[in-house]
Amino acid sequence: MRIKQPYKRLSWVALGVGTLVLVCLYSPVKLLFDETLLTAEFKHLGSAAPLWFVLLFTIALALGFPGNVLAVVGGAVFGLTWGTIWSLLGSTLGAIAAFWLARHLLHGWVTRHFGQHPWLRRLNQAIAQYPFTFVLATRFTPLSPFSLVNFLFGLTPIDLKTYTIGTFLGLIPLTLAYSWLGVSGLTALHGGDRWSLYLALGFLTLLSVLPILVPKKERQRVEGRGQ
Repeated sequence: MRIKQPYKRLSWVALGVGTLVLVCLYSPVKLLFDETLLTAEFKHLGSAAPLWFVLLFTIALALGFPGNVLAVVGGAVFGLTWGTIWSLLGSTLGAIAAFWLARHLLHGWVTRHFGQHPWLRRLNQAIAQYPFTFVLATRFTPLSPFSLVNFLFGLTPIDLKTYTIGTFLGLIPLTLAYSWLGVSGLTALHGGDRWSLYLALGFLTLLSVLPILVPKKERQRVEGRGQ
């Protein structure tokens, strides 16, 4: 039984991933990945569009779906300033909802089964020492798996206030990049200037590689804090 136990867990993980893929491909959830359709639908909502946009953003992230497409749509529908504001509000509320679900529904189970796992212990130690900095750093780059990180933070001892403030501030550059991509992409699609699109893509790329540009000694020093 000891040999088969890892395979049993792996099969459950594979089943979960497979189910999620099927839901995304063959249910209404797939609309969350259709940028063109979402843009058209929100434009038809008129003055109620911001409310529905924030609500959809919050629910999608609370359920673990990525919000990058919605952030791009926000820029295309509401413009750079308001697109950034509404996306930032929706992503922060969604992150809080996912955090709350993980803390109240999964925390006990994870603690019982994985509480002594070295990786989880190091994560908890790092967050306990530098909670705000840790949250801020994970939100700054698009390479961080946003939806997964939301749930993981709910399994740590970090308090909601620090998590919320760190998430909100850390998401500002990335949300701005996605909104800018939505605005410039829409302009380029209608035959306008493409330089803004190139600049938006360059800004998003910069945020992606920024952690790599941090000096190696500094990265080792930060990582060593969690040991």
